[in-house]
Amino acid sequence: MDTPVPPVLPAVPAPSAEDQAAQFRLLADNVPVLIAVFDAATRTCRFANRQYARSFGLDETSALGRTFEEIIGDDAAHEIEPHVQRVLNERVSVSYERRLERRDGTLRWIEVNLIPYSPPGALEVQSTFVLISDITRFREAETAVRESEDRLSKFMEASMEGIVFHRDGVMTDVNPPLCELVGYSLEELVGRPALSMIAPDQVETVRSVMESGKETRYATAILHRSGERVDVEFIVRTMWRNGERLRMTIVRDLRPHLEALARIQHLAQHDPLTGLLNRSTFMERLRERLSQGTARRAALLFIDLDNFKRVNDSLGHLEGDRVLRTVSERLRGGLRGSDLVARFGGDEFVVLLEDVHQRKDVQTVLNALLSVVEVPVQADGRDLSVTPSIGVAMYPEHGDSPEELLQHADTAMYLAKTAGRATYRFFEPVMAQNAYADLVLESELAQALTADEFVLFYQPQVDARTGELVGAEALLRWRHPQRGLLTPDAFIIVAERHRLMLPLGEWVMYEAARQTRAWHERGVAAVPIAVNLSSMQFRLASFSKSVAHVLKTAGVPGEWLELELTERMLTDEIDRLPELLQTLRAQGLAISIDDFGTGYTALNQLTRLPLDKLKIDQSFVAVLPEDGGAAAITRAVVQMAKGLGLRVGAEGVRNARQWQLLADWGCDELQGEVVAPAMAAEEFEAWLAARGEPRVPRIDT
Repeated sequence: MDTPVPPVLPAVPAPSAEDQAAQFRLLADNVPVLIAVFDAATRTCRFANRQYARSFGLDETSALGRTFEEIIGDDAAHEIEPHVQRVLNERVSVSYERRLERRDGTLRWIEVNLIPYSPPGALEVQSTFVLISDITRFREAETAVRESEDRLSKFMEASMEGIVFHRDGVMTDVNPPLCELVGYSLEELVGRPALSMIAPDQVETVRSVMESGKETRYATAILHRSGERVDVEFIVRTMWRNGERLRMTIVRDLRPHLEALARIQHLAQHDPLTGLLNRSTFMERLRERLSQGTARRAALLFIDLDNFKRVNDSLGHLEGDRVLRTVSERLRGGLRGSDLVARFGGDEFVVLLEDVHQRKDVQTVLNALLSVVEVPVQADGRDLSVTPSIGVAMYPEHGDSPEELLQHADTAMYLAKTAGRATYRFFEPVMAQNAYADLVLESELAQALTADEFVLFYQPQVDARTGELVGAEALLRWRHPQRGLLTPDAFIIVAERHRLMLPLGEWVMYEAARQTRAWHERGVAAVPIAVNLSSMQFRLASFSKSVAHVLKTAGVPGEWLELELTERMLTDEIDRLPELLQTLRAQGLAISIDDFGTGYTALNQLTRLPLDKLKIDQSFVAVLPEDGGAAAITRAVVQMAKGLGLRVGAEGVRNARQWQLLADWGCDELQGEVVAPAMAAEEFEAWLAARGEPRVPRIDT
């Protein structure tokens, strides 16, 4: 007889971080406890549930950032100050009761629990959890018990807490909430030993309290009929009922309270979006493992998602968050359970791999992570390719402290980005030297912007047929106080890495616009000036607005400027390019592709884009006419561009022979040494004045 195969139940997906956060807020707002969290240093509120906020005439949002004096009043704050000081100084939980008088003159009793929170290894309390329970009904119940047996019976029926009476350890009466808490009926409980419902490991503690006859309160645990352990608090009193001396125990279910505390603790240690460890918790655990010697050989991975800002800018932050959660799940799925993984903020993640003895062990993990993260992510109904750049620091070779390892892994990650992205690099000591040099250069660049050390040089662009001036290209230079005049090769990578290209790029556009206006108004050179754009600048969602602002501020029409893009920009931004370029051209600007032939532009992209000009890269021009391959490519590019209705320019033209050859092939504009080098504005004007009539150089035979 065949054994029946049990059905396979579908896997239930784990709740998302947003669902968990919503569940926690729902729980916090519906437990019969006032919950708040105050910063220990500033004494300002960092969290308040609905009951806490409303009890002081506030809501959950307006309570945040207020000091506890502002919330509870100066008099009450002064009264409880000794308890607060004990929590902060002794780092212990404090519980106390307060009697409050309502506006109508009646009394109200509350129980306040102050619980300190200190991150592992911290010397001071970071925050204090405040849990307030209204215990008025319990105090009133005690009075009612003493005054009237009838009132006691009614209280037992009405109480939300479990209540049990026992005589000499045998239960004589229980209320319905207690029956519900343990899963037995009244008939099943009465006559049984009270200790029979206590968790085995708590029996001796409870027995000791029973035998002492003390009136006290303490945390313990009972057992449900199913065997489930239930954490509770016992509030024990001795009283007379029907002429007998009885022990009454109020049984308070602590599970909501403990779950709330656990959730608060989890939120304090984890990133709310992804559920991964947050930065501070990761660093604490890394420090523990290094100090305890558990990480004898380890690797620290610093992971940054390439071009993630484009996801947020194009699809919005909600879709960006969905991508981050997907990447987080893939990272976690590609690691061992013992590995640590954290989100440090934005699109940065850090991983600790332990017990890795050779680089090849780490490389296996790196290749796996690159593979799983690169899988397209579904966002807004489309597939997005998200690639990581990863830097690796080995312990103990590259540092023996968390901070040093993190710094070196971060340095290696930046090198991975400059190497083409979607790759990894291991830290090498020379990187630290380069990083220091970058740091110095970054500081000098920031100062150079404010000290007016940047200047634009201008290289003439002439008509290939007539030699007439048709434009000028603005080229950035830095008059360094110590190193002299620097070209962009000496600083542009650092500027882009540290986002200094944004203010620098805007300055270049404005300065070029200001110069072309001056030349137009004075009749010096009524030609457009071409400006090179950085990829960082071009990726800004507000780029077209930034250009419009520059034109308006400088007081020039768009026709007086030309924007030069690289082929890499076309590849990275192809989805948004048609609309963006159309917006720029609507402002009057001409659009050209610089260094054409060195990138990866698909030819069909050119038919989709509203362009005006292609500029042949000087690496092809430099070897003309001797290099037959370069000649064939250059001629083909010219013919293709002409077929698409585009103008063609060539850079780096050095001699008359190259000039004539390019002109014969149909090239429209030329620039290079044979015309003139890049010059400061004053030198450009002097050159133009001395040049006289346009001329085409003669070829010496």
